Amino acid sequence: MYQFVARRTATMLLVLVGVSILTFLLLFLTPGDPAETILRQQMGGRTPSLEAIEQFRQSEGLNRPIPIQYVDWVTDVLQGNLRESYYQETPVSTLIINRIPATLELAVAGMAVALTIAIPTGIISAVHKGKAPDYLSQFAALVGVSMPNFWLGYILIIVFSLQLGLFPVAGVGGLESLVLPAITLGSGMAAIVTRLVRSSMLEVLDEEYIDTARSKGLRERIVIYKHALRNALIPVVTIVGLQFGYLLNGAVIVEIVFQRPGLGALLIDAIFARDYPVVQGLVLVIAVIFVLTNFAVDLTYRYIDPRISFGGESA
Repeated sequence: MYQFVARRTATMLLVLVGVSILTFLLLFLTPGDPAETILRQQMGGRTPSLEAIEQFRQSEGLNRPIPIQYVDWVTDVLQGNLRESYYQETPVSTLIINRIPATLELAVAGMAVALTIAIPTGIISAVHKGKAPDYLSQFAALVGVSMPNFWLGYILIIVFSLQLGLFPVAGVGGLESLVLPAITLGSGMAAIVTRLVRSSMLEVLDEEYIDTARSKGLRERIVIYKHALRNALIPVVTIVGLQFGYLLNGAVIVEIVFQRPGLGALLIDAIFARDYPVVQGLVLVIAVIFVLTNFAVDLTYRYIDPRISFGGESA
């Protein structure tokens, strides 16, 4: 177990280093001068002087070689300093802390919507293979995968907000303001997980121990939910863990559609403003959440199925 944790920790650190390098290089290779862009915004669209641009570059260290800038940034990050936003003149850590609750709230709600729909639907589809419920669930899953998040979001706004007036159009408020964004974000994942639950359940239901459980006279509900479902959840947990990371990416679009002040909206604004510290800090935080989620998924395997071992450890 300790060897497994050590290996995974080393892998996660390598992933984070790679993400930080790529993010750093891509930002600096993007056409345009960040100093001029930022000063122009600060001056209300007026063109800054060459002296002001050079002074800004020097004060922010943008005139130094890129490798040195990267090392300085990593040094600051290791000390817990994500630096300060060029445009908002606020610590990046403060911006992220203020925005992350809304994004995590949306991602968790989207996950809850997806699992609430996917697991029962996938089980019903597998149990009734080749019948009407199976065909209906597969069709719904295909539709869910095919629908872009932004399109579904606007449709939900038109129907349930503008026409029926059941939910607010945008913003952050009570639970009612979270319903439509969560459905929008979780629908695509629900479609993926439904198909996975179905295929995994079908595979497990063909195992001999399922026939043995039935031959002992156990009720079908116990066979399905106690014996089959637990073993069928192992590949599902993998996809759910990975999809949670993708939900953070999908939240970018959903937050823009529903005007939610989360990390996604902050990231888009920072990219257009060429606000390097904010973009670098946000990408790093999202990467950390992603790798930690995958690590938690690996640990969950052992809880679901004690037969799984880590690094040669006997089960």
